[in-house]
Amino acid sequence: MMTTEIPSDAAARSNVPEMSVSELSFSLKRTLEETYGRIRVRGELSRVKVAASGHMYSDLKDENSVINVICWKGTLSKMDLQPEEGMDVICTGRISTYPARSNYQLIIEKMELAGEGALLKLLEERKRKLAAEGLFDPARKKDLPFLPQTIGVVTSPTGAVIRDIMHRLDDRFPRHVLLYPVLVQGQGAADQIANAIRKFDMIKGTDDLPRPDVLIVARGGGSLEDLMAFNEENVVRAAAECSIPLISAVGHETDTTLIDFVADQRAPTPTGAAEIAVPRRADLIARLSETSQRLFTAMSRHIEVRKDRTENFSKRLGDPQRLLENKTQKFDNVTQRLSGLFERRLSAARERLVRYSAQIRHPQYLVNDAQRRLEDRVSRLPQIGARIVGDHKTRLQNVAGLLEAYAYTNVLKRGYAVVRDEAGKPLGSAKAAAAHNAMSLEFHDGLVDVHAAGQDAPPQPSPQKAKPKKKAAPAKKQDSGSTKADQGSLF
Repeated sequence: MMTTEIPSDAAARSNVPEMSVSELSFSLKRTLEETYGRIRVRGELSRVKVAASGHMYSDLKDENSVINVICWKGTLSKMDLQPEEGMDVICTGRISTYPARSNYQLIIEKMELAGEGALLKLLEERKRKLAAEGLFDPARKKDLPFLPQTIGVVTSPTGAVIRDIMHRLDDRFPRHVLLYPVLVQGQGAADQIANAIRKFDMIKGTDDLPRPDVLIVARGGGSLEDLMAFNEENVVRAAAECSIPLISAVGHETDTTLIDFVADQRAPTPTGAAEIAVPRRADLIARLSETSQRLFTAMSRHIEVRKDRTENFSKRLGDPQRLLENKTQKFDNVTQRLSGLFERRLSAARERLVRYSAQIRHPQYLVNDAQRRLEDRVSRLPQIGARIVGDHKTRLQNVAGLLEAYAYTNVLKRGYAVVRDEAGKPLGSAKAAAAHNAMSLEFHDGLVDVHAAGQDAPPQPSPQKAKPKKKAAPAKKQDSGSTKADQGSLF
């Protein structure tokens, strides 16, 4: 019998099942998810990136290792914590793999800061950022009204805070209170608080819904994590943008949140906020009573002083009857003097009237005198007119002589000529003449047409005899003589 020996390597191949890459990848994925279905990992966030889809992709690292982390959009939107680069966090989730790249990753279901130190570091960085923007500037803070008519309160409707505030307001000075109920811790608390502040600021003020004169944002004491809603950036910005004076009353006296820095005034407790918002009615009544008493005392003293001064003045005035008798006698004397003065002035006026009436001439005499002066001036008018006309005639003859002496036609008679362009406009320089080809020369006895040849043109033969196109000189001379003769005949 023949036997065939099987090689050892073939036997090994037959005992190991074959798997595809995908089968292996998904097998590892199931193993990791079953083994690490819920874990908590602490580390530092690195390379934080939120994709356009809303999912966050990042790394979680310590001094030796790095693991990829993913936070889906739905989970990220529900977180109270906003992931930032370098933040020390504790992530709760499950381990899974991404078969396409053969890497494992942590799917985050919950994220929280790792310890109070990390929270304090985050708050310090956020405080520096907001302070750099000027949100904590004291110049931005508004004064609180002395006695507000309406007070808006942002707090939980079920806690002891609103009861403490209402109780203290009733004790001091009852006012109308508008409550905007919100969550003061946990998921969504910061958004509700910021929204409540903005809604109060949007109230226009009606009979049914009056606009608050002051706002109180309040919460009872708690841990640093419990008070984180009042450290969120959207809450701080909403308080800074509020046009209504705002009092922050978050936690106990030793608790400090970022809203305290931006509020117009900080109260150590919610009860203290009520004490700041309104004065104590009993104190006002006591102050009013004291002021009224002081006013009454001052008025009484003032009246007494004025009474004494009046009595002193009345003693110095004397008996009114005697004063009246003296004034009556003085009036009678003045009346008698005035009557005599009036008679004397009337007599003097009559004398002046008689004297002036004797000096008045008869109107006919005045008319005759004016007529004689007019006739005399009319008789002298021809002589004056002839003298004026002669003066103007002599002046005109002198001007005509000057015009004839300075006429350019006399200059042409001495051998000069005027160069004109095609339109008849005189050319005063060689540069102006170089721009024209056709020109004319005006002499005292006529015009001659010429053409410019330029500097480089060959010399042209001189014309034997210039033919003037138009003899204007004799006509001008005749006109000049005629004008001169006419000037002589004008006068």
